[in-house]
Amino acid sequence: MSDTDRITPSEFSSAFRRFLDAMNAEAAKETSPLLDRLRTHLGGEPGRMPIITEDFDSYEHPNVQVALDRVLYSNGRSSDLVGIAAQNKRFGQFTFSDLLAMSGPWGRLAEGPVDYVNFHLEDDKTIPCVQFGLYLVTQGEDRLTVFVVGPPAAEMGPRTRLRVEVACARREVAAALLREFTAATKELNVYRGKAISLAPGQFGVQSLVRFHRLPKVGRDEIVLPAGVLERVEQHALRFSDHAAALLAQKRSLKRGILLYGPPGTGKTLTVMYLATQMKGRTLIIATGLGMGSIGTIGQFARVLAPATVVVEDVDLIAQERGLPGQQTSPILFDLLNQLDGLADDADVLFILTTNRPDILEPALAARPGRVDLVAELPIPDAAGRARLLELYARGLTLADVDFARYVEKTDGASPAYIKELLRKAALLAAIGGSRSVTPEHLDAAMKELEAGGELAKRIVGFGTSAYLPPAPSVGPMRPAGFPTTVEVRRPS
Repeated sequence: MSDTDRITPSEFSSAFRRFLDAMNAEAAKETSPLLDRLRTHLGGEPGRMPIITEDFDSYEHPNVQVALDRVLYSNGRSSDLVGIAAQNKRFGQFTFSDLLAMSGPWGRLAEGPVDYVNFHLEDDKTIPCVQFGLYLVTQGEDRLTVFVVGPPAAEMGPRTRLRVEVACARREVAAALLREFTAATKELNVYRGKAISLAPGQFGVQSLVRFHRLPKVGRDEIVLPAGVLERVEQHALRFSDHAAALLAQKRSLKRGILLYGPPGTGKTLTVMYLATQMKGRTLIIATGLGMGSIGTIGQFARVLAPATVVVEDVDLIAQERGLPGQQTSPILFDLLNQLDGLADDADVLFILTTNRPDILEPALAARPGRVDLVAELPIPDAAGRARLLELYARGLTLADVDFARYVEKTDGASPAYIKELLRKAALLAAIGGSRSVTPEHLDAAMKELEAGGELAKRIVGFGTSAYLPPAPSVGPMRPAGFPTTVEVRRPS
């Protein structure tokens, strides 16, 4: 080839550009049955339609699904749900625009199966939620598409959010549908009125919601000093009973209760009893690793009010700032912010429990609406132990058992210890082939529970040594001597 026949770099660049333009022009002519269906449905080129997007946390997936099932099939609307064939769609970050771009030289937009994921609710119920699908919506003269792509599998990389994209030739119609749909997710929230807890998801980037089935606890199962349960009931239950009257008088509904006392004295049982009495309220339980989700729990409480938030062993996250050798937990500030951030008309009750009131942050009660009532659940006295022995002996056949003797022998025992004593005595009777529980069984059960010395006794809730006494009074959270109940009054 002579020098005159050689192509210059500039000429090669121009030729290559023309080649690409020709290739793209041919690609634009490519079509697919699904793309043709979209063009016919929308009445125009899908890639030119305005798209409005709303993102949701992954735990909102069932709320999104129930809202889709209502909104897209009501008010004169009809919808067809189609699936999309795409590689790795369960793990990718697809958008509706990405799907339309598949109709180029590198692929074709094709129909495939609709992907679902089962979301487990309470009582073994499940909701099949669309994980990857496209709704073709007809609304009078308007035509819309609603593209749903759920978060990728929890095991694969950082978790993303659930996305809903609405496309329509008229942007205002898409916006109106999305507003109606978002309102429906709140109205139909599957968590409302249930008992739930939050636990961190994998990679620590999302929270997982778990449902709980609460035991039914009767009022007679709560054995506390005279007047304590009545005060707690008034603050927890009567407040909500008279919510309308309180709001009319411009009184705040948000409030907090602190239950403190040695292990096994009935703090959790009292919470469960209150929960059974508060019909229709959402119960949100924060314990263990779930305490790290206090911010999300606050959001749940706002949306699902009336709600009760239970933070068990609050001392784990709310130790007094400045204690020697202790670093302030950032979760403490989250808790304080959530207690402060609720609107006055939000019927949200916080119940905090602790075995260590002496190390709690005094600022928990520094403002109205944080902690308004402090109640001690102490080791039961003789009268309380007598009631507990009778309570936990229900259903047992007793032979020659004098409970007065065991009231004396269980001095210093917690309700949890007394319950376990009778359970173990029933087991020993069953092992021995006896149909009745005798003093010998009770004595043997007590001996077994005390085996191992002081440490074993503390573990099963025997003896006040299991409980560290409160420190001297510091601020409104710790009045001197910790009376049985203390009402923290709001400033007038």
